[in-house]
Amino acid sequence: METESEPYVRLGTLRQLHQVMADMNTARSLADTLQTVADGVVTGLGYELACVNLVRPDGDLVVAAFSGNPAAEALITGRVGSRESWERRLNMGERWGDLVFIPHTEGWILDDDDVPQWYTDGPAPRFEDEWHPSDRLFAPMYTPGVQGACGELIGVLSVDRPRNGRLPGAWGREALQMYAFQAAIAISNARLRANMQRALVRLEREQQALRASEESFRQAFEYAPSGMAIAEMGGDQHGRILRTNDALCRLLGRPASAMRRYAFSDLVHPEDIGTLLRTSAEGGRAELRLGRRDGTYVWVSLRNSVVADAADGPRFLLTHVEDIEERKRRELQLAHRASHDSLTGLPNSAELRSRLSARLCQRSTHPGAALESVDAAYGHPAYDANGHGFDFRPGAAAYEAYDHHVHTVAPTEGERDDGTKGLAVLFCDLDGFKSINDRFGHNAGDAVLIEVARRLTRGVRDGDTVARLGGDEFVILADGLGRADAQDLAVRLRNEIIQPIRAEGRAVRVGASFGIGWAHCGMTADEVLKSADERMYVEKRSRPKQHRRAG
Repeated sequence: METESEPYVRLGTLRQLHQVMADMNTARSLADTLQTVADGVVTGLGYELACVNLVRPDGDLVVAAFSGNPAAEALITGRVGSRESWERRLNMGERWGDLVFIPHTEGWILDDDDVPQWYTDGPAPRFEDEWHPSDRLFAPMYTPGVQGACGELIGVLSVDRPRNGRLPGAWGREALQMYAFQAAIAISNARLRANMQRALVRLEREQQALRASEESFRQAFEYAPSGMAIAEMGGDQHGRILRTNDALCRLLGRPASAMRRYAFSDLVHPEDIGTLLRTSAEGGRAELRLGRRDGTYVWVSLRNSVVADAADGPRFLLTHVEDIEERKRRELQLAHRASHDSLTGLPNSAELRSRLSARLCQRSTHPGAALESVDAAYGHPAYDANGHGFDFRPGAAAYEAYDHHVHTVAPTEGERDDGTKGLAVLFCDLDGFKSINDRFGHNAGDAVLIEVARRLTRGVRDGDTVARLGGDEFVILADGLGRADAQDLAVRLRNEIIQPIRAEGRAVRVGASFGIGWAHCGMTADEVLKSADERMYVEKRSRPKQHRRAG
């Protein structure tokens, strides 16, 4: 470097410094930039040694680049000095603008701190401005601040021994200070490029992962063995189908283009619409029926999952549809077998009692009917103005259902019909059935029971219940009948039963005895059936034995 005593600086030196700065700003990586900065101090500014100390994320400074002495470079490159020690160095010595010069007369106190440093040998200064081997010169590097102010410290340039052997003058100090400023910009830009490059690499990896995930989802969606659909969630188009796979189209017999015209609410069975709405509100699972193109319905297990298209983006329903028609058929068959007679197909005794119990509560509907005794702590049974009893016992089911239960009432006793309509219970016992079993065998008896069941079912209204209680006993539940209506029904059914029945290639005949009982709240199902059974036996005994059979 030229000294300040000369009136000009050689043009070659300026060109060399310009080239160093150009190389510094065009380095391909942060490591290359740091090494170029260190090399530029030696080649462009004329110092024998240069070191770049870079601030790490934890605040300490690491020797990131070294130039001028391979042995010293191998010794200290990568070593770390604490931020505390560096702050001490930058706050002592002489201030040359932004530079810090610590002369050999003061620097001896730094020999034992943890900042990586090198030592050079040489004679004592022979004149005033001669460089001493223990002199230290630092050029802090700051990020550019607002309106020329210094920003954040990003590193420190350490330089040693100018080639001319003299302390730098005004021009040399200005050149080093400007070089440090440009080096800080170059390092900041290199860091920014490195961060951007890492971000781009990370983004590309994320996009590749997203594309791979989308492709995996597409294949899983399209080739799933069970039905899959994506539907809108929320808004006016809630539930509208956006996309379906082949399995769902085959299940419902509808092409994909047609499926997009529907919402699931358009396809669900009317009885299952409430189940669908409860399921699709926030995701969930339900079993319901969906309509096929041919007008039939298929039982499916529908499972919804709420998914977002992107962060804070629109939400959709991912719907999985599994065909459970066969399972439902088996379940219905098992339920039917458990509640129906295997021979006649009629409701069995358990189902009869269940249907009857569903109509009855614990509170009597007969005026003056006594309730079951209550604990003394709750006093005596109470009645309302109509004679309805109230059971105040804790946990009484009838009390809990009082506001919703429609009481079952019965016509009053006696010949006079008061017009009351009630739930009639007709207990039917076949006359002469045992002799058919004994004479012609059980197959003939079974044929008779099957035909009697068919005739009873044919003779009642839709909504009435015909059940087989067991053996040759049948029960009919007919709601909304008066006493005369029930008696007429019993006559009609008896006339149907006494007609000849074809069994095992021969015509046989049986008779029937009917007892009419009435169900009303306050009775149990067994009490109702017992009442009708007793009336049947009264009716059977009231007829001569020869008249009990039709033939």
